[in-house]
Amino acid sequence: MHLHDEVRIPFADASEALLLFGPHDAYLTLIEENSSAKIMTREGELVISGDKPEVDKLAELIGILLQLIRRGITLSERDISYAMVLCNQGEAAQLLDVYDEEVARTQRGKLIRAKTLGQRHYLSAIKKKDIVFGIGPAGTGKTYLAVVTAVTALKNGRVKRIVLTRPAVEAGESLGFLPGDLQEKVDPYLRPLYDALYDMLGNEQVAKMMERGLIEVAPLAYMRGRTLEDSFVILDEAQNTTPEQMKMFLTRLGFGSKMVITGDVTQVDLPKGKKSGLREAERILNRISDVAFIHFQEGDVVRHSLVQKIISAYAKEEVEHNYR
Repeated sequence: MHLHDEVRIPFADASEALLLFGPHDAYLTLIEENSSAKIMTREGELVISGDKPEVDKLAELIGILLQLIRRGITLSERDISYAMVLCNQGEAAQLLDVYDEEVARTQRGKLIRAKTLGQRHYLSAIKKKDIVFGIGPAGTGKTYLAVVTAVTALKNGRVKRIVLTRPAVEAGESLGFLPGDLQEKVDPYLRPLYDALYDMLGNEQVAKMMERGLIEVAPLAYMRGRTLEDSFVILDEAQNTTPEQMKMFLTRLGFGSKMVITGDVTQVDLPKGKKSGLREAERILNRISDVAFIHFQEGDVVRHSLVQKIISAYAKEEVEHNYR
């Protein structure tokens, strides 16, 4: 039988309580649904009561959330869910580190921060290693953060240009049947890369930099026979490369360059029987210490919380039926 316990946490002011509880008390409801402890508010303080282990856990969680609020961080429902996951793993204190570091600012001045530990781990790997693989589901910020880091490196003069590339295989559509010249044919596939660039630099600046060759966006086939020096190179949708293409790409690495390869091994659109270059690369290169493999989990999805549930449901189905 656990001891019954009670903890009181004072609020500095009424606005703190509002920020912690969320719109229409949505965050408070979320926290309560995931704990057997009871939460009440009394005269400017929060009272948590229940079994001691639960009370202690909740007190730590709320203490950390309040610290984040006091630092001026506006919490979202995602942050609350993520905080609870970490709290259950006994890692809640790491949350304070996650929100510490400013990664960059968009062209409109919006602050870009790592939103999850997975993202923070990824950004730190990109700083330290020349080749980094970011592997995981959609919505984890793999591509966006790679482009943000590339733009920052270009602005700071650490690289002379950015090269963005994707293999031109997508969900069963053949490029040959699309109208327009190559640039037009390639553009729809490269849209996510452009979106991140526009966010960071604005449309005009991107157009100017592309004209001057500071930013190059091209299909993977264009990389053959080149050595990319002083460049920040991003290969997106890498699960759709063949092992030959992946080897060709990785061996383009020149002096003063960084490569970030992103992809989701559960979304391979290659013809049946063709191996994914991303899966093969992980198998072959995982012992090279200068190459980092960062795996994003469902908990790193920074889109609508429903997206996270959908990804989890599909992952569960895949495990149960083991269909590949």
